[in-house]
Amino acid sequence: MSYLDESLAPGEIIVARFSLHWMAKWRLFAFLVLAIPTLGIALLAALYEWLRLRAIEQGVTNRRVVRKSGIISRRTTELRLASIETIDLRQSAMGRLFDFGNVVLTGRGETAMCFTHIADPIDVKRAIEGAYAEHVESGHATREAHP
Repeated sequence: MSYLDESLAPGEIIVARFSLHWMAKWRLFAFLVLAIPTLGIALLAALYEWLRLRAIEQGVTNRRVVRKSGIISRRTTELRLASIETIDLRQSAMGRLFDFGNVVLTGRGETAMCFTHIADPIDVKRAIEGAYAEHVESGHATREAHP
């Protein structure tokens, strides 16, 4: 079971999951190519990179935005929808060409969250804004917190 599924509070639902773009996997491809001249030694690095990439979970629920990474240890960044102040999209020329980029969320205070090398960054931004509009601006978050 994924972290996103495990960490759902009662009444919380997953709105969208975000995946990494294939360009984020360039190190994995490089290690696989290097496995031939290094007689398979680079396969260990490729295995580690594959596990690292598989351990990344990103998504938005009706209450928060979540990013989890880590193979054995776990590192999570969570930002409540109600505390989001800005959602920025950063996309280079190459990112626009291949449809990947970074989505940066800024919360109250110094809280920041960055989804790097994300596939379809405009859709990611739209999903977060939609969840925010649906569950924060409409007042669902207030009603759920104070029944």
